[in-house]
Amino acid sequence: MEEEEEGRNMVVNTYPLSSYTFCTKEAKMEKDISVVDRCARLKFNYIKEGMRTTVGGILLVQEHNHPHILLFKNRYNFYTLPGGRLKLGENETDGLKRKLTSKLGADSPAYVPDWQIGECVGIWWRQKFGTIIFPYCLPHITKPKECRKLFLVHLSEKEYFAVSQNMKLLAVPLFELYDNAQSYGVVISTIPELLSRFQFNMMTN
Repeated sequence: MEEEEEGRNMVVNTYPLSSYTFCTKEAKMEKDISVVDRCARLKFNYIKEGMRTTVGGILLVQEHNHPHILLFKNRYNFYTLPGGRLKLGENETDGLKRKLTSKLGADSPAYVPDWQIGECVGIWWRQKFGTIIFPYCLPHITKPKECRKLFLVHLSEKEYFAVSQNMKLLAVPLFELYDNAQSYGVVISTIPELLSRFQFNMMTN
């Protein structure tokens, strides 16, 4: 029985990109234009609040019967997953829903997507105030600077997304992300491996 339940949980329904509606909304200030800028802001905030916990959502769609991930791209060609920093004491699921709504929700509450937060598929640690991040924390590191968690977000068949005018939202195929840290960064380039245990159910309109 447990094996059957686990098997069902491993199936991810992915709907065509054309099922979703996209519009633009007022531009938001970009806090980070590069990983270096992100690390500088991390160091500044660490003094006040301690270790930062960030969450990222893996939003899957499909084109040509292949899974694609929705990624933000800014004008400096810096790619990020939808998500962001949690508030102190904030629940991970609630925090990710809040950040997803901030990044992709329309101004009207009637059009806020029905975020279904699923499995945590990866945890990464920034052990120093630098650009290097690891999928583990070394035993001698007692005060890591950042913990980043990636969650699978199960999208409904139809949703309405609003994207800031100064950002692009791209659907990038898994085969382009794989082993491509040079273009997408270490964390994003490992997502195809993190998702390899799931079965993708390619839905049609």
